Amino acid sequence: METGDLLTTLLSCAFFMALVAWISFRKTRGEVSTRDGYFLAGRGLSAIFIAGSMLLTNLSAEQLIGLNGSAYGFNLSSMAWEVTAAFATICMAFIFLPRYLAGAFSTLPEFLNDRFDDGVRRLSVILFMVGYGFVTIPSVLYAGSIAVLQLFDVPGLLGVDYSQALWMTIVAIGFTGSLYAVFGGLKAVAVSDTLNGAGLLIIGIAVPLLGLSALGDGNISAGLSIITNTDTEKLNAIGGPGDPTPFGTLFTGMILANLFYWCTNQYVIQRTLAARNLAEGQKGVLFTGFFKVMVPFLMMIPGVIAFHMYGPGLSSIDLAYPRLVRDVLPGYASGFFLAVLLGAVFSSFNSLLNSAATLFCLDVYAPLKKQPVDDRTMVRVAKIASIVIALFSFMVAPLLQYAPEGLWQLIRMFTGFYNIPVIAVVIVGLFTTRVPALGAKVAIVFHVIAYGLLRFVFDDDVTIHFLHVYAILFVIEVGIMLLFGRLQPRREDWSYQPRRMLDLTPWRFATPCAVTLMSCVVGLYLLFSPIGLVGGLSAVFWPLMMLLLVINILIWLRQLSRQPENGPVIS
Repeated sequence: METGDLLTTLLSCAFFMALVAWISFRKTRGEVSTRDGYFLAGRGLSAIFIAGSMLLTNLSAEQLIGLNGSAYGFNLSSMAWEVTAAFATICMAFIFLPRYLAGAFSTLPEFLNDRFDDGVRRLSVILFMVGYGFVTIPSVLYAGSIAVLQLFDVPGLLGVDYSQALWMTIVAIGFTGSLYAVFGGLKAVAVSDTLNGAGLLIIGIAVPLLGLSALGDGNISAGLSIITNTDTEKLNAIGGPGDPTPFGTLFTGMILANLFYWCTNQYVIQRTLAARNLAEGQKGVLFTGFFKVMVPFLMMIPGVIAFHMYGPGLSSIDLAYPRLVRDVLPGYASGFFLAVLLGAVFSSFNSLLNSAATLFCLDVYAPLKKQPVDDRTMVRVAKIASIVIALFSFMVAPLLQYAPEGLWQLIRMFTGFYNIPVIAVVIVGLFTTRVPALGAKVAIVFHVIAYGLLRFVFDDDVTIHFLHVYAILFVIEVGIMLLFGRLQPRREDWSYQPRRMLDLTPWRFATPCAVTLMSCVVGLYLLFSPIGLVGGLSAVFWPLMMLLLVINILIWLRQLSRQPENGPVIS
């Protein structure tokens, strides 16, 4: 990159990032002095900020690089991780969120303390903090830095070797991202996430369109014709045994992994806990589901385009997206792209940092104090905790380059230590009344030991997909808890006690919106399958799509014909 182009890129990037920072500052000025203001944005987030923040918390450089790389090297089977999230967002909107909001919970461990006891709370905090501190937060920094290094020749620009450039990039990204979380709290995170999300949407639409244009020699339709009529197996989302995500896993561990992530993972659900009412929360969560359904078009089709443009000869599948961006994106847009890329990394990083600090303050620091902690002290401790966690992540992130099985395998490996026991305990806690705290503790300890043995001792002997392993462990752990509920039940049945004045009127269009969302999922799998584009449209494709359309029209007409109902205000 020439000096003039580099300067233009950096200046335009700095301008967009400064604009996001200024708007975030204006929106949060004077609103982060209390614990609710700092940790939960004053419990006043609207749907658009909830959706924007949830989406950007989830989507980062690893999706941009990894999903497109998977599409380039294999097919669209990995879209299951994104598209099936729609089902989990529906469960969050209708099952989990109403209970979280009515209970005025600030963290998931707080709910587990209410349902079981402080011991279960502490175990869940340990699981989250170890997972966030050693893997999730460092991996976000590492993946974002790798993406920047791949797209821009940082070692060459700075005259340093690769390891030095990686460390410098990690610190620069981490330091900037920390500012939002440390000084602005959750609302600053949510506002910046939403603005960066708008930028990501623009780039997400622009890159595949420009790629199709380049593939079709300036004609988007011609490019589209090439990918839908040549090597159409690349468009197959029905994964086989040799694909990254076999289709059968959608109905076992994939469901559980998504339920954990979208319904119980603290750094994701924290912005839903800050909803001003149930209706806004449901809107935000369901809108997020619709954005997730769009991910294959925005973050996987570019990988298919790259395959048709460059063939299978790239040295690494993870180079597909960076090369396509360099080749098709106009020079004047490179600064905006860099800002969007960094914004996506910042969004995931500062969300994780804010949530880790929230867990530490509300579930570790405050319970250890004999006297109530005032808001000023709590916010100060949160800022200190955020700084310490950020510095720790700066040290751990560069070490991920030495992971023997690569970053993605490392993330999947260690996430398995805490995602399944958490979702198992939460589901049993919500839907049973007699299961004691001891049952939850035994299930958590069992999972950590069993999963560790399966991953590190008997790994060569376990030949089934790790998502199926998730499902098997989940069933066993639920069985353990139910057995304790039968043999050693609580002395008194647990009853749910709403604790906050809150408008829990459901969103009027939540149900038809959920139906439409699941119809989109079914439609996508029909489109990207042998029934659809793989090998040419079959005779049943359009009748099935019309059936989905008719069902949705009937459901929406039925809902529109009903009179709005006034829901309860629960105290």
